[in-house]
Amino acid sequence: MLQIVPIGFKEACAFVRLHHRHHRPPQGHKFSIGLSNGESIVGVAIVGRPVARRLDDGLTLEVTRLCTDGTRNACSMLYGASWRIAKEMGYREVITYILDTEAGISLKAAGWTCLGRAGGLSWNVPGRPRVDKGPYQLKLKYGRHEHIR
Repeated sequence: MLQIVPIGFKEACAFVRLHHRHHRPPQGHKFSIGLSNGESIVGVAIVGRPVARRLDDGLTLEVTRLCTDGTRNACSMLYGASWRIAKEMGYREVITYILDTEAGISLKAAGWTCLGRAGGLSWNVPGRPRVDKGPYQLKLKYGRHEHIR
């Protein structure tokens, strides 16, 4: 039986370093959660401020890393729990990005909506040179948000 469990940032980053296909751990977080099978951690979600500065409105968070060992349904459980926890903390929206070659099945199963294509090429610009660390390809943006009445 899979269960959401608390996990520290250091431990979540170690899991990402060991299992993530194409990214290193992020620089920080607001919170991280783990998924346990009762014996070991089988997945983690690291949730922080949006990487894109324009989206950092104080009410939006981003799942900056989600990583599993391949356990069935782990991704959708982590995405669902990330949204529920953020909502309980008072956030109105949670977003994430996936490669445009990924299907997004786990996000859809967790109730997230595809918000369209989003950049994803290079963050390196003349006014702010950077070294690209992730895949150089387009992304799809997904999100969950609180309905305001």
